[in-house]
Amino acid sequence: MSVSLRFPVIVGPTAGGKSDLALALAAALPAEIISADAFQVFRGMDIGTAKPAPDVLARVPHHLVDVVEPTEPFSVSQWLPLADAAIADILARGRVPIVVGGTHLYVKALLDGMFEGPPPDPALRVRLQATPLTELRAELVRVDPAAAARIHPNDQRRTIRALEVYHQTGRPISALQTQWDAGARGIVAPDRGWRPSSSARHACVLVGLEWEPDALARRINARVREMLDRGLMDEVRSLWRSARLGPQAREALGYKQLIEHLEGRSSLDDAVEAIKIESRRFAKNQRTWLRRLRTTPGAIWLDGPRALDAVPELLATIGRS
Repeated sequence: MSVSLRFPVIVGPTAGGKSDLALALAAALPAEIISADAFQVFRGMDIGTAKPAPDVLARVPHHLVDVVEPTEPFSVSQWLPLADAAIADILARGRVPIVVGGTHLYVKALLDGMFEGPPPDPALRVRLQATPLTELRAELVRVDPAAAARIHPNDQRRTIRALEVYHQTGRPISALQTQWDAGARGIVAPDRGWRPSSSARHACVLVGLEWEPDALARRINARVREMLDRGLMDEVRSLWRSARLGPQAREALGYKQLIEHLEGRSSLDDAVEAIKIESRRFAKNQRTWLRRLRTTPGAIWLDGPRALDAVPELLATIGRS
């Protein structure tokens, strides 16, 4: 196989058909799939994260699925070296890696290098963690309104990280990320300087799926119903009762809302409706990331409902340098 192989990296909104496209490509190639999903890494979180079914996993090898226990934290800094290693291994065996997932921060890091702020300051983090979330949010709105608009009001972890970066560098995290988006590929080094790297990190072709919001909302609602029919409530209840959900895993869509019900803070009907609403909000936030990824040279953007029709075109693209 040519060393100039260009392998696909598939992005798009939640419930947008990314996995279906990846499997269609894999059926025509000696391929293996690499998940770029922040929650599929957690063992036992299967239905709510839309992990591939066992028969699919048996048919097509998947990487970076079931990596850690859901009691443990996991971040892009852990995912990226694992993804790099998986890509190198797959290519060395003469096969084609297909990266697919909706955690677009992971994809951006894979393509351009990792945006990384200064290392955490333990004393500062303890102080921020002891501060009520309402006060943290008020400070973030004041010092970095762009980040506040992007980070969900209940997302304490990302709110704290944004404030850490501001307190340690004197600059909003959104401003540093703008440098990243503007094409200065590289990282913010621990010395607080911007260190550009070489251009693209991998010879790949970005494939983006686009959906009209109303059509996507219908797909999201249908997926939520299907997950519940498949036993999502039982899955969440089992993980919750066994105390297997750590702070990060508990924030996953579907799990967070059903935990609210299990802990008596909402009815089941309200929890299900909240899953649909938050999933649609998540898809809207993903569109921001997709706009960032649009600057990727050579990217192919497909109409979501007809993405499978483009499989021949994509197969012809793979292997071109």
